[in-house]
Amino acid sequence: MKSLTSLWSCTAHEMAVRCCTSADHDIKTVMARTQHEGLSFLAITLASYGKAIEKWLDCGFVVPSDVPSFKKSHLTGLPVFLQGFLGRVFCPTSGVLNDEPDIEAIYALRQLTLMFSKIALPVDDESTEVVTPRRARQAMSDFIACEQEIRRNDALLDPQYLEDFKRVSSLLFGEFLDKVARSVHFARLKPKHGPGAVADRLSSNAKYNLRTWTTRLEKVMPSQDFLIPNRRYTPDLLEELTLLEPGAEIPVKVITVPKTLKAPRIIAIEPTAMQYAQQSLLREISDIIKEDGFLYDVVGLDDQEPNRVLASKGSHSGDLATLDLSEASDRVSYQHVRALLHGVPDLLRS
Repeated sequence: MKSLTSLWSCTAHEMAVRCCTSADHDIKTVMARTQHEGLSFLAITLASYGKAIEKWLDCGFVVPSDVPSFKKSHLTGLPVFLQGFLGRVFCPTSGVLNDEPDIEAIYALRQLTLMFSKIALPVDDESTEVVTPRRARQAMSDFIACEQEIRRNDALLDPQYLEDFKRVSSLLFGEFLDKVARSVHFARLKPKHGPGAVADRLSSNAKYNLRTWTTRLEKVMPSQDFLIPNRRYTPDLLEELTLLEPGAEIPVKVITVPKTLKAPRIIAIEPTAMQYAQQSLLREISDIIKEDGFLYDVVGLDDQEPNRVLASKGSHSGDLATLDLSEASDRVSYQHVRALLHGVPDLLRS
């Protein structure tokens, strides 16, 4: 902890020299609050302050109520913390963005507030005193609330919207989905094991001795095509193979993993058989997208440069925007997936 506050202090001194101001009171504040609040002040409270500053820059004026955890000046009502830098960007009396704000001060404000927002520390490291069991429980509660919200919205969805979604999906992705479905139907998939953990806790090497499959997978991805290297292995391996009915399948394990120190990320750990099948589909989907001129330009799998260019243009002109949906992957409705795959039953079953 001491090394982090020392780093912050050195950065604050350097930024103060570049901006012709003083950061002495700011350093004292950080030292005192870090000693009292722990790493959460550096990684969470300061980061929230930084996000508020970015909002103020966008809207053109300071909103002191956005940072309730920082003391306000009795004279101006503006935050006292980092006021030497804020005063070079916003008018100290009105809080309105200056006509010519100091770019160096803006850089300093972002450095001093956001430098620890993505710090990589173990989520279950008790020494950090940041990611508590309460935060983990809250993340799980939010995950459940998201699922319930999706179900409510599905029940209220206008059937006509779903029909429109099917029609547009067929126009955009129909040919692509047909190709993937044919690969499944004619057993052209090339399975592989992924690098991650699995719900049945098999090691990386043990995954290659997998002898458990499911009846659901067997219908579209036969075990003899996925688990058996060649036909001379067939008799022995088929005797060892266990096919699990839906009620006997190993359940998906839902856990928390590090994301930010403010909250962990919720992920699902699949059983080995399911992960094996998913990896085979992923490889086929990726290959087909790369061969499709339209989708390869629209769905970026390897190159983020177009996104960076458009984000930069949008930042300057305001004509473009990035849609960032909270818990985006968790909000993909099963009803929409079924609608997307309505014309490819082999793919829907897989």
